[in-house]
Amino acid sequence: MKQLTTLVLLLLAVGLKAEVKLSAIFTDGMVLQQQKTVPIWGWAKPNTVVSVKTSWDNKTYQEQADQAGNWRIMLQTPEAGGPYGIQVSEDNTIHLEDILIGEVWLCSGQSNMEMPLKGYPAQPIMGSTEAILEANDDKLRLYTVPRNPVLQPAKDSKPSVWKKSSPETVANFSATAYFFGKRLRHILNVPVGLVHSSYGGSNVEAWMDAAWLADQKDIQIPKQEEGLKDKNRIPTMLYNGMIHPIKGYGIRGIIWYQGESNYERPDAYELLFPRMVAKFREQWGDEQLPFYFTQIAPFDYASLPPYHVGGKYNSAFLRDAQRKSLAKLDHSGMAVTMDLGEKNGIHPARKQEGAERLALLALGATYGMETLNYRSPLYDSLEIKGSTAIVRFSDAPLGLTSFGKDMQTFEIAGNDRVFYPASAVVQGKTVVVSSPRVSAPVAVRYAFKDFVVGDLFGVNGLPVASFRTDNW
Repeated sequence: MKQLTTLVLLLLAVGLKAEVKLSAIFTDGMVLQQQKTVPIWGWAKPNTVVSVKTSWDNKTYQEQADQAGNWRIMLQTPEAGGPYGIQVSEDNTIHLEDILIGEVWLCSGQSNMEMPLKGYPAQPIMGSTEAILEANDDKLRLYTVPRNPVLQPAKDSKPSVWKKSSPETVANFSATAYFFGKRLRHILNVPVGLVHSSYGGSNVEAWMDAAWLADQKDIQIPKQEEGLKDKNRIPTMLYNGMIHPIKGYGIRGIIWYQGESNYERPDAYELLFPRMVAKFREQWGDEQLPFYFTQIAPFDYASLPPYHVGGKYNSAFLRDAQRKSLAKLDHSGMAVTMDLGEKNGIHPARKQEGAERLALLALGATYGMETLNYRSPLYDSLEIKGSTAIVRFSDAPLGLTSFGKDMQTFEIAGNDRVFYPASAVVQGKTVVVSSPRVSAPVAVRYAFKDFVVGDLFGVNGLPVASFRTDNW
């Protein structure tokens, strides 16, 4: 009994000495989004008052922790600059130093986002050695959310730290995120912060909250973690451990590179992906939060277990689901990689080109550089004239080009739904498609194969996304 009483008193003493704490994402060297009301949050003794003082305006903010000890304080940030400091106080005081104010982006997805700048074993990234050597930039800051698949929404993410860009820090950081951030740094000339939260092999369901999937009868969420394998593919587990704990952190927008692990279920992806984007925006309280994503690159998916071939196992259907999702999403854009795929490599080596296409979307649409022709042309409509099909495109202000090469990737079909290779000729913003084997065409497909090298581009040099005009 005496031992029990001593234990209770000890626990009470520990509770009385509970210190104010910050969520893991708030560390020295972090970047806060400029000219925005952004949150800082953590935990303290229940019902106590937490004070936060910011050095850029010498203002003190206060908020009372709730009965569970949770607190959240909204800060007003100035124009880009720094370094600054933040002081968080209750019984104890936390000093955060070397804080920059600038542009912050969340970078998420699966292995093509997670792939580090140094590459994977036997899977290189073009130009990585030069990029690593030239990585010193104390105004480009990097933060990686550690892998943490869990079945219930986590109170906090696993510990990590903000790091300055350097050869030592970028080698193991997301190549796509790094090249994206580097381009923004060069053009905008303000501090840039990259919050990287991705997990290789993950499907979109893993990045979604349970409530977002409640109407999907074919998606089962386990009730316990014991015995679970491939947790990166279990619905909700990555959202719970790697997005929920950081939701609301002040960001300008999100970049996303994922879809490879959903290629077998393109119809579901067409529903789930736009829903995920909308729900992420709800989590950040901004319906217009920019969201730019990469269309998965062509690859021979039939070479991977379980070696599916034919039908909708053709990954072009997933690329098409991504293309059609774009029409459902405002304040969004799709970086097309039809010219970057590798037949025997699911992780394209030309990461810099793909990342800079994401940066183009951000610079044009988010940062207002409207003189840029920053989007890939997209299929718009089909017109049949006799034995020819005329395909029209949007986002092609200067028209289309094949760079003088014959196009080999168009197909055409009649009412029998049999597709035949077709001749295709660029005429301004249209492509005229025909085949002597199809006298009365009804449908056209472009680059609609698992692996293919795109051969149609905008005059801006950006590739056209694969597409189909049918719904077969």
